[in-house]
Amino acid sequence: MTAELPPNSQAPRAFSLSIGQLTFGSFLLVLAVIIITSTASVIAIRHIDTTFAELQRLQSVGDIAEDIDRRTNELRLAARDFVTEPGSQSQSAQVAQAAQSLSEILKKTRIELAPEQQDMIDGVTQRLATYRGGIERISALLSRRAEIVAGLPALRDAFDKAVDSSGDAALANALSQDQSRIATALLAHNTSAAEQAAQSMRAMTVTDPALRRAVDNYAEAIIAVSVREGQIADIDREVLGAEGRLIQKVTELLRELSSRRGYVLARDFARTLAEAKWQSIVLGTAGVLIGLFASVLVVRRTVRPLARIAGSIRKVAGGEKSAFIPGADLDNEIGDIARAAEVFRQTLVDADSAREAALRALAEQRLAEESYHKLFEASVEGIYVTTPGGTLLNANPALARMMGYATPQDLINGIDDIATTVYVDPAAREQYQKLMQRDGTVRDYEYQVRARDGTILWLSDSATVVRNDEGEVVRYEGTVRDITDQKRAEDAIAEGRRMLQMVIDTVPAVINVKNSELRYVMMNRYMAGIFGIDPQDALGQTTAELMSRYGAAKTDENDKRVLSVRRELGFYEEEYKDSAGNMRQWLVNKLPILDSQGDIENIVTVALDIGDRKRSEQEMRKAKDSAEAALRNLRETQNSLIEAEKLAALGRLVAGVAHEVNNPVGISLTVASALERKTAIFATQVERGDLRRSSLNDFLNTARDASSQLVANLNRAAELIQSFKQVAADRNYSDQRTFDLGDLTEQVVMSLRPGLRKQNLTLNVDCEPNLIMNSYPGPYGQVLTNLFLNAVAHAFPDGKAGEVEIQVHASGGDNVEVIFADNGCGMSLDVRRRAFDPFFTTRRDQGGTGLGLHIVYSIVTTRLGGRLSLDSAPGNGTRIQMILPRVAPLEQAAE
Repeated sequence: MTAELPPNSQAPRAFSLSIGQLTFGSFLLVLAVIIITSTASVIAIRHIDTTFAELQRLQSVGDIAEDIDRRTNELRLAARDFVTEPGSQSQSAQVAQAAQSLSEILKKTRIELAPEQQDMIDGVTQRLATYRGGIERISALLSRRAEIVAGLPALRDAFDKAVDSSGDAALANALSQDQSRIATALLAHNTSAAEQAAQSMRAMTVTDPALRRAVDNYAEAIIAVSVREGQIADIDREVLGAEGRLIQKVTELLRELSSRRGYVLARDFARTLAEAKWQSIVLGTAGVLIGLFASVLVVRRTVRPLARIAGSIRKVAGGEKSAFIPGADLDNEIGDIARAAEVFRQTLVDADSAREAALRALAEQRLAEESYHKLFEASVEGIYVTTPGGTLLNANPALARMMGYATPQDLINGIDDIATTVYVDPAAREQYQKLMQRDGTVRDYEYQVRARDGTILWLSDSATVVRNDEGEVVRYEGTVRDITDQKRAEDAIAEGRRMLQMVIDTVPAVINVKNSELRYVMMNRYMAGIFGIDPQDALGQTTAELMSRYGAAKTDENDKRVLSVRRELGFYEEEYKDSAGNMRQWLVNKLPILDSQGDIENIVTVALDIGDRKRSEQEMRKAKDSAEAALRNLRETQNSLIEAEKLAALGRLVAGVAHEVNNPVGISLTVASALERKTAIFATQVERGDLRRSSLNDFLNTARDASSQLVANLNRAAELIQSFKQVAADRNYSDQRTFDLGDLTEQVVMSLRPGLRKQNLTLNVDCEPNLIMNSYPGPYGQVLTNLFLNAVAHAFPDGKAGEVEIQVHASGGDNVEVIFADNGCGMSLDVRRRAFDPFFTTRRDQGGTGLGLHIVYSIVTTRLGGRLSLDSAPGNGTRIQMILPRVAPLEQAAE
């Protein structure tokens, strides 16, 4: 749209011919063109026949160049696919097929071309050979890269295992980050970034040989892949790209040579055509050109400008006031018409602009009134209008609800003077008026008001003054926000901070907070006492600055570690001197506090004084050494007593066996003495010769009876001696062997029976047959003996009669159950609890050592690998249950 001219101004007019001048000039121009064109046509037509054949031959050369170019592009595309997506047999076949096809077309084409064009074909053949060599080199590099990539997963697994087993968390984190960079770069085919990450990984200091080896192997593989990728890219750029462009350049030269030759021939052809046919086309061409040129000139200079002016006038009449009126700058009849149309258009534009401006101003005024009304009614903040004297003129519903009224009108009617009925402190109203008078506005002015129900509210007021034409203040307009909850929250936060500071100051531990620059922002009084400074004076200083005051020093390495690892350090110990010069030991923990963006904002440190604990630990260490020495002595004494108890039990067993063996041996001795006397009498009778038949029969009967008694008593003695030998051998033989538990129990019981007669006791044994065990028979016999002797000594006081019962049964497929029970006096609760304790006895005044049941418990739970339980009550006897494995555990045997 053209710029409008200012009033009373006229644009400069361009010179233009009249309609008559245009018509005559057009005729002369057409006539001159006819003459020139006819002459050129006659000269050019003469050479048509001689150049037509040459044009056809050049056309075939152009087709050959196009075919070579197309096949070269196919070869380059196949090679590009082979380089970018290796591994496919079809892509390799496509490259070979494209190269073979191009080679064949070159051979075929060379025969048909002229000598200078054959040289170009030979150049293409040489470039094709170089191109094939580049493809073969890339193929070899791709094979090597594939071998390296195939080995990467194993190296990656070894690397991950080595990193997971590393004890250095920081080193493992750094290695994991570099490995993530390598994986990201490989996924993005960015080999240079992967190589840089691998070099960074190799440059790290790794002391663990296994981790060093895993890191080096993985990094070298990544670098090897990057090197192969770089070699492939170099060959692709230097050989494939360069040779492909040279091949294409040769074909372009061939095409250009044909094109130049064709251009020369075409030019000659056109000239020959004009020379041959000029006489036939002169008259017709001249007439047509004259008529066309004249028509075009007249239409362009007269009809067309008038049509455009008419079209613009129709647009203006249709309401398009910005339509351009062309031709107003012409100094002829058409320019006069255009300028008249422009005056008409400008008049319409001015009238419409004035009408639209009026309508727009009216609409904006109505919209502003509606917006203000909606804002006034729907605002969540209270809106008011008051006089400087305190009379409320207007209020919105939000303010009415805030003050406890149902409608704004109720609020206006219920308030006479704001200063006395609304403000809690009238001085706040006076300060408000002073600010309004001085500044003409207030922003976030806070004061307390009293609602309709007497509730005290905090309000935040923002208002401005409205003045009349004379500059006098006529009213205040403002908005208020209810900040009562905010004030309560602020008071609660302040109280919480005060209480927290009081609690922190009373805690007997070091508590401080540092910012990211490692300067104190909070310190409790306990820590300030360590440094000999007031907590407020320590704020903004570093630890080094505080400790330098009394000549001490302490590193900030742990704080820097928190900034580095971004997590809690966990408890650790450190020591440093306080302001009094005393070395203090501390148990410290540090943890970061993050802001909303996840960055470390502060570092909280908590430290406990462990100086007393350290001294206690040293004292406890000395006490422990003393206790261990005493325990070793006690164990040696205990072992000596246990051996003495075993020997005493064995002595009692020997005494009982000796007493039991004495009976059959004494009877045998008596019978043998009687038989000796009978034999002497019988021999005397034989010597005298007065042997009678009755005497012989009597002697034989006596000898037979004596022999029977001797055999029976001696067999009894042999059985007792054999049982004793087996029991004694088992007790002295500590190796593990296979035995029948029932037979072993019977042998042990046989050795115990001699002591039953003196004690008036009955011993009952119930053994399940064929209970084969692979265990320790000696310790088992020791257990039964100790239990029997303990029952004899404690269960039946004052010679009271009773029964002792031993039951042996299978318990599942892997265990046996042995029950030793008596119907004696039983045990009290206190005695039962301490029955298996070493050196606990109820008969110490009678020579008891308190080791009998302790030895039983120790053998059953350690050597035999079993467990036992005790059930007893006063007057109800005692029952001991033992569960023993059929095969004693080796680790127990080792003990």
